[in-house]
Amino acid sequence: MVSANREMAVYCFDTLVAHYSGEQPAPPAFEEGQHPLFVTWKKTTNGSEPRLRGCIGTLEARHIISGFSEYALTSALRDRRFPPIQAKEIPYLECTVSVLTNYEVALHHLDWEVGKHGLIIEFTDPDYNMRRSATYLPDVPAHEGWTKIETIDSLMRKAGYNGVINESLRKKLRVTRYQSTLYTMQYADYASYVKSIRGAAPAINGAPIINGFRTKANN
Repeated sequence: MVSANREMAVYCFDTLVAHYSGEQPAPPAFEEGQHPLFVTWKKTTNGSEPRLRGCIGTLEARHIISGFSEYALTSALRDRRFPPIQAKEIPYLECTVSVLTNYEVALHHLDWEVGKHGLIIEFTDPDYNMRRSATYLPDVPAHEGWTKIETIDSLMRKAGYNGVINESLRKKLRVTRYQSTLYTMQYADYASYVKSIRGAAPAINGAPIINGFRTKANN
C-alpha cells in the first residue's frame, strides 16, 4: 500500500513554485501507484493557527504522480471557496497530502469512527428530487470537534441541501467510509529540504522565496 510521505508534499510545493516560474517541477522522488488522493493548502500568518486556503482531490484512483501534479495546482488556484493562492503567500503555506484507502460501505450513517474514517455521503434531495453528495477527510470532524450527527449534518449542507434535516432523512443516506494516510509539511521544512538536497533554496524567476519576498510573478 502506498502511504503519504514527505516526497509527495515536496512535489506539491515544487509544482506550485514551478507554476509561478513557468518551469517544470523537479522529478518526483516517490514511486508511482494508483490511489484516490487529496492536496490541502493552509496558510499561517502571525503565528496563528493555519487557515484553509484550498483542498481538492479525487475519490477515484489516479496515478499518484499525475494526480498530485494536478491537484497541487487545482487546490491552490481553483478552489472556488477561496481566491487563488498568490506567489507571495508561498512562504506562509503548509501542504498536507492525503492518500485514501480502505473504502467500505457503512451499515448506517453512524457506522464510522471520528478521527479514523473519512466519509462520502450520497442521497436524494427530497425538495428537488436530485442526487447530492459530499465528503470530508478523516481529520475534519476531529479538528472541528464535531459529533457524528454534527458531521453528517454538516456534510449534507456541504452537498448543497438547504432543507430540514431530520433522523428520517439521515437514515436514507448512503455512507461510504474510508481511511487515509497523510503527511503535512510547512514551507520552512520544504525550503530546508530542497536546499540540503539540491544546494539552493526554492526560487521564482531567480529570486529566493522568503518571507515578504516580491517577484515579477506577483507585481
